[in-house]
Amino acid sequence: MNTAAAARSPNTTTERSVLSQLLHGLNQPLTGLQCAMEVALAAPRTVEQYAEGLRQGLELTERMRALVEALREVADFYDELPASYEASALSEITELTGLLPQAVDEMRPLAEANHVRIVLALATPASSLNVAKHSHVERAIFRLLDSTLSMAARGTELRVASGVDTGAGWLRMQWRSKEAHAALSRPELGLLIAQAWLERSGCRWERETTDDLETLTVRLPRSS
Repeated sequence: MNTAAAARSPNTTTERSVLSQLLHGLNQPLTGLQCAMEVALAAPRTVEQYAEGLRQGLELTERMRALVEALREVADFYDELPASYEASALSEITELTGLLPQAVDEMRPLAEANHVRIVLALATPASSLNVAKHSHVERAIFRLLDSTLSMAARGTELRVASGVDTGAGWLRMQWRSKEAHAALSRPELGLLIAQAWLERSGCRWERETTDDLETLTVRLPRSS
């Protein structure tokens, strides 16, 4: 079993963790692009070789662009939310169960297009509690659903559950991954962005992989 992301507290260490993963991911295509340009200038090449070099350069540039967009989203969110932010109110599981059915319903067209079935299991009835003041949590949940649906294999299920454990709420997503699983693909970048948002909001992020089974658990902070 591989623990992809251990539980952490929302502090500067957490921020560096997500940002360092993105910066590390950016270094690889940047180095590749530099090497490709150096090779192209090292000696005369055929038109076909130059064209292939340009195609590779465009692919590397697209990867860098996606990583830079992810870095911008994370940085913008850190700017929105001060370091002293307290998110104890987010531990109300009724708020989470009120939000999840709506989010799942809105994502069902994407699930159908990807041939993935969403199974929703709530520990408590949905609540009408207003969650507008926690719009960043709503954004993170939509990002989680979008990313996990894109990562799930065709014909499988995305299981979404929530509950309460020792007084604190939790959200869990479980899915079977596709065989071809690119590191820092757009869905993976989406998960990293959601991780940064949620950890900065006071949540704990736990992700585990066993063979092709992915389990993501987000633990909400306790009530004060």
